[in-house]
Amino acid sequence: MLRRMSDCLFCKIAAKQLPAKLVHEDPDTVAFEDINPQAPTHVVVVPRKHVATLNDLAPEDEAVVGKLHRVAAKIAKERGLAERGWRAVMNCNRDAGQTVFHLHLHLLGGRAFGWPPG
Repeated sequence: MLRRMSDCLFCKIAAKQLPAKLVHEDPDTVAFEDINPQAPTHVVVVPRKHVATLNDLAPEDEAVVGKLHRVAAKIAKERGLAERGWRAVMNCNRDAGQTVFHLHLHLLGGRAFGWPPG
């Protein structure tokens, strides 16, 4: 079941109603350390606008998907991950592993990753 914006964990973090270790914020996006890291670097990048899943993107939301990736690349470069490599993951719905229904990108780095994932 998709949650309403008023119940959304990531909306509350973006609005600073809940604490998080912020690593980036701008008018469109917020990035913070994941509370259950799956790699030495695990940052979650979210749009401030609530969009539940990739399936819910509207044409006017296309730019935000690119912005999430640009922010992730900036953070990866700042943390020295750009040359060795890093992974950007966006899960869509429960079977793919999405547990918070607010569009978000996981920036993972600092270790080697296998393929295929999970």
